[in-house]
Amino acid sequence: MSAQKPKPKKVVLAYSGGLDTSIILKWLKTEYDCEVVTFTADLGQGEELEPAREKALMLGIRPENVFIEDLREEFVRDFVFPMFRANAVYEGLYLLGTSIARPLISKRLVEIAAETGADAVAHGATGKGNDQVRFELSAYALNPEIRVIAPWREWDLTSRTRLIEFAEAHQIPIARDKRGEAPFSVDANLLHTSSEGKVLENPAEEAPDYVFQRTVHPEDAPDQPEFIEVSFEMGDATAINGQAMSPATILTELNEYGRKHGIGRLDFVENRFVGMKSRGIYETPGGTILLEAHRGIEQITLDSGAGHLKDSLMPRYAELIYNGFWFSPEREMLQAAIDKSQEHVTGTVRLKLYKGHVRTVGRWSDHSLYSEAHVTFEDDAGAYDQTDAAGFIQLNALRLKLLAARNRRLKS
Repeated sequence: MSAQKPKPKKVVLAYSGGLDTSIILKWLKTEYDCEVVTFTADLGQGEELEPAREKALMLGIRPENVFIEDLREEFVRDFVFPMFRANAVYEGLYLLGTSIARPLISKRLVEIAAETGADAVAHGATGKGNDQVRFELSAYALNPEIRVIAPWREWDLTSRTRLIEFAEAHQIPIARDKRGEAPFSVDANLLHTSSEGKVLENPAEEAPDYVFQRTVHPEDAPDQPEFIEVSFEMGDATAINGQAMSPATILTELNEYGRKHGIGRLDFVENRFVGMKSRGIYETPGGTILLEAHRGIEQITLDSGAGHLKDSLMPRYAELIYNGFWFSPEREMLQAAIDKSQEHVTGTVRLKLYKGHVRTVGRWSDHSLYSEAHVTFEDDAGAYDQTDAAGFIQLNALRLKLLAARNRRLKS
């Protein structure tokens, strides 16, 4: 603990109810002798959250200081959907499932701190990972005066054995399987699951199939393809097979389609913002389908100039999210440009789901820019004068001709 900083009086902890954050809860109380408020977010991780409430109460947290909130709709509507308007993919493959959840958690941590009069927030991210950066950059962007406590960077509980000893000394319940080394670490929300560490640390070794929790093995998926239709309005999915649904419900339904057909598995070695490479196993079943569908409707509704510019901006936009800059002015500037591009991205896409793959097989829209009259190989009835192409080619070839003439002259 730094000697220069006074002890916090009240801390809002991002609390999962698991062993690590339960240890952090008790450590905060013993190390700082402060009041602790717990915040547990339902982001669609698929776990019952009431045990987190019961555990917090058992560990001495007052009932009015236990916050458990269902944020699934806000998560998809205000974070996932804006990101998917950009077709954001980090390093060509990763759909940013963990990255996009952190700013929402941080937002509520800061808001609850204001509501409860807390002078600090705390998280359970380690000092090696990206999440510490994401939590803290978001918190400071929303409240520059907030204090952020990161126990993994402060305490001396540097091994699983010492964590277990601390838990036992403070009567923190320990699940039987937590007494040994966990085979891997899992983070989950409605968009994805992320598995890292232990049996996954050697990138030369294939991940065991038991690591995958949200999807059937593609080889075990149905032998018959399934076709679905996803409808969009201004870049956001609004319906599946003609049935209007809320954002979180749409992602939940797409997750089920993806699970059934083994869609969305990724074995990925990424470059962390803190400098090291990390191997992760990701499952993003619904998100993988959503990305394909969104690109499918953009193909007929988005102008080429806008689309190509948007694609060139996407890597920077994805990197900002990955690195924790959701609440930065540059991300908001890019978002404004991206959202402008989506004004006519409205229509329906038909998708084929089969053994780990999703493919667009049809798309239609009242906002379509596709003109069959212009591209037909049959008589176009004057829609396009092919002789116009000659002048177009000559103008574009002019600088190439001048370059070639100069190079030939210099060689002679």
